[in-house]
Amino acid sequence: MRRVAFFTVVLALAVVTLAFAQAKPDFSGKWMLDPAKSEMGGGQGGPPGGAGRGPSGPMVLKQSATELVRETQRGEQSVTATYKLDGSESTNAMGQMTAKSTAKWDGDKLVIKTVRETPNGTMETTETYSLGADGKELTVVNSSQRGERKSVYTKQ
Repeated sequence: MRRVAFFTVVLALAVVTLAFAQAKPDFSGKWMLDPAKSEMGGGQGGPPGGAGRGPSGPMVLKQSATELVRETQRGEQSVTATYKLDGSESTNAMGQMTAKSTAKWDGDKLVIKTVRETPNGTMETTETYSLGADGKELTVVNSSQRGERKSVYTKQ
């Protein structure tokens, strides 16, 4: 009888763990900024992927079990950043600078913390990605020393 109870508990824990692991949203897709729903205050910087200017085209996210790749367009220039989803450090070029980021899950939100050295000193940003209930709206909250911005995207 004890063995049956033990195996029942182990099975229940396995099911809960599996359900938790599957609860992570998939941000993959082509996303367009919705300026009407976005709050772009809080200083310089545009939506994710660049400094000071908003993207001139869509943001494309490709997510696997181990990483998130973000592609944005700045005029003629394509900007790609890759983030490891296990909390280990990722290094990405940001113009002439290099940024070091860590990405980790906070429930169903992905939090990416980035540090980069600029001519004006160290810049730290935190981007929090979350999906709407229907999966067709992506919200990215960007916080830094300059303030906070909320960018809302719709899936194309």
